Amino acid sequence: MARPKIPRKSTNVDMTAMCDVAFLLLSFFILTTKPKPSTAVPIDTPSSVVTKKAPEKDLVLISLNKDNKIFLSTGDSKADKDSKQAIIESVNTNKNLGLTPTEIALLTKAPFIGVPLAQLKQQAKMSPDDMNATTLSGILVKDSTDNEMVDWLRGVKDAYAGRQVNILLKGDNVAKYPGFKYILAALKKNDLLKFQMITNPSAIPAGSVLYVGIKNGTIKSAD
Repeated sequence: MARPKIPRKSTNVDMTAMCDVAFLLLSFFILTTKPKPSTAVPIDTPSSVVTKKAPEKDLVLISLNKDNKIFLSTGDSKADKDSKQAIIESVNTNKNLGLTPTEIALLTKAPFIGVPLAQLKQQAKMSPDDMNATTLSGILVKDSTDNEMVDWLRGVKDAYAGRQVNILLKGDNVAKYPGFKYILAALKKNDLLKFQMITNPSAIPAGSVLYVGIKNGTIKSAD
């Protein structure tokens, strides 16, 4: 008896539809991906065993790099950006800087403030991508009598009047003490007596008093 012949079928698979889907997904990810936000300067923060998470809203960040340059920024939410604009407007009014609404809007969009008050107009003209520790000289803080952080923190106090503000201080591990001293003096002068330090979380050393205390339950973890 003759064996029946099985018709051969083509093994080719039309990949046109798959390619279309792949390119659509690729286009979607490219268009929706947000670039990494700019940071004032690279800062090597000191280590700490405290792992408490920093606030993510209503925040004002003061950064102090290894060269003792000071930068001021806020969060990325719309509410924080509105507060940043209010801070700039307050400083502009109190110091009679003559910033135009357009310049204020440009400074609000900038990732951070990092120049003396007299140079704010110049910073407003810069591209955000060109703002870094090399191109910006930092907020002017010469000594206790010439400390523009006092003016900026006064603006913070005005912008957050009647509301809680989370002030974060991020200092480099090798920053010199005078930088911190003048920041603290500006905070005190504006009666802003509560702030948090940003540190680099590290494990609690095994065998230390803190390690044994948490393990035994005699010390409560700060998480």
